[in-house]
Amino acid sequence: MTTAPTADRTTAVAARATDLSKIYGQGETQVVALDRVSVGFRQAEFTAIMGPSGSGKSTLMHCVAGLDTFSSGSVRIGDTELGALKDKQLTKLRRDKIGFIFQAFNLLPTLTALENITLPMDIAGRKPDPQWLDTVIGMIGLSGRLGHRPAQLSGGQQQRVAVARALASKPDIIFGDEPTGNLDSRSGAEVLGFLRNSVRELGQTVVMVTHDPVAAAYADRVVFLADGRIVDEMDGPTADSVLDRMKQFDAKGRTS
Repeated sequence: MTTAPTADRTTAVAARATDLSKIYGQGETQVVALDRVSVGFRQAEFTAIMGPSGSGKSTLMHCVAGLDTFSSGSVRIGDTELGALKDKQLTKLRRDKIGFIFQAFNLLPTLTALENITLPMDIAGRKPDPQWLDTVIGMIGLSGRLGHRPAQLSGGQQQRVAVARALASKPDIIFGDEPTGNLDSRSGAEVLGFLRNSVRELGQTVVMVTHDPVAAAYADRVVFLADGRIVDEMDGPTADSVLDRMKQFDAKGRTS
């Protein structure tokens, strides 16, 4: 197993789960989706979460992002404990501190690309930082398409708008749930490149769930889950090293 990160690399943490459990159902129908998971996501780092189907990777992301409740344990975004927040407080934290990129883009069809990018801040009654917004728009390379509606954009362009929307409010952390799952390989590579550059050039923190070893290779670190538990970590992943690790999961599944 890969050696866990040393203590000095975990001091600046954007989000952390401690002894996190998520249980569905009761009795014979009970399913343990997360089994006392403890993991930190470091600031200005790109982390990929991987594992076999049903391993709990999406559940972990949804719980840490405040999109789903958890059965026990603790989740913190920065110094804020999510379990202590009321619904309105949690909604405000998600709006102000967290960015989301989903597989289905989730753009409003009646709004232009620019209006979709600034929508969360418009809802919150906040004006975007013009210089930051220009930087984000320049990074995604859609300056000439800002007046277009989603239907006038390719899938890759729509997802780039979704990336810009997540970045525009300067969130503490961005979560991506299979953000390139609906894209062809070229468009997917562009979006992953933008996410990686947002970490390296803008100091953003990104956590991405993916099943794709090629996508995971864009990350600084990969966290592997199996049966609701973290079973390995890998720093400096490559597509081949991630694929080899995933093959080990498959082999264990066939022999168990």
